[in-house]
Amino acid sequence: MENHYTELRANRDFGDILSVYFDFLRRELKKFANVFLGYNGVFLIALLICSYLMVSGFVGLLQSGSDAYGMGAGGLSNFTSMGLFFLAMGLYMLIMLVVVGFNYALSSSYLNLYEGAKGAAFDKKEVWRHTREHLGRILLFILMLVPIFLGLMVVALVFAFIPILGLIAHYIIQFFATAWIGVSFFAMISQNLGVIESFGEGWRLVTGSFWKSVGVNFVLGLLNGLLMLLVLLIPGIIMGVYTFHVVENNVDVGGSILATTVYTLGLCLFLILMVFAQCLSQFVNGILYYSLHEKTYNLNTRSKIEQIGQMDQ
Repeated sequence: MENHYTELRANRDFGDILSVYFDFLRRELKKFANVFLGYNGVFLIALLICSYLMVSGFVGLLQSGSDAYGMGAGGLSNFTSMGLFFLAMGLYMLIMLVVVGFNYALSSSYLNLYEGAKGAAFDKKEVWRHTREHLGRILLFILMLVPIFLGLMVVALVFAFIPILGLIAHYIIQFFATAWIGVSFFAMISQNLGVIESFGEGWRLVTGSFWKSVGVNFVLGLLNGLLMLLVLLIPGIIMGVYTFHVVENNVDVGGSILATTVYTLGLCLFLILMVFAQCLSQFVNGILYYSLHEKTYNLNTRSKIEQIGQMDQ
């Protein structure tokens, strides 16, 4: 079988990183999607349950709000609906925190194994094995993000009072933080670093190529967002048409199994694609990591020069 491996450990400029990313995505997206679905079965079921609770609670709140006695036709009480909705929101935040962290590691492990195997085929069990080895540090890494995000919220609030320039600065800091967190996470997985050490390594790499890191995350983040919108276009149209049908025909959403099913599956699909988009963003920062690491340490180039020297002897 022909090997279509593209070397990742190379110092590349902005345009080359974009090109390598899309080339990697074109060749590996189907394989990674198989890994993603294979190891997210439990999480997908959890997201489906969470989506059902959110839809039921939200619909119940709408119905009870329109009913003078607090009970919609075939609906739930206002108190029960509110409880369901907030329970679902709490579950959603907890599940998404675990799912995003797990899939960050899954995509990082996949790219790391791809680079180590030089594009040769590897079993998806190896991806899980590689991910499992880092679960403790992944949890600690996620906990470390809490104070980081709180700090970013304070900075965003300060810049919100500065017109135009504040908005520009806000987005620059946002994409820098995305690059720093993504590259730091990949450094932890790839180099087997400790959590604090990985944040330091990520900071050193990203600040050394500040505008390249910000630009890559801005452009590919925008393109990945457009890709997700295109994927959601068909189910979005279906849900839009169905919602129009519900409004026009005064369908009792709370009492309709079809309506609950349509909205639950639609919300669940959106959440799953949002998680998958996070995996794609980590591929971006994984490729960026290899480029920045080679630029900083020049290890791969020096290894090739040494090999050429040995062959000439």
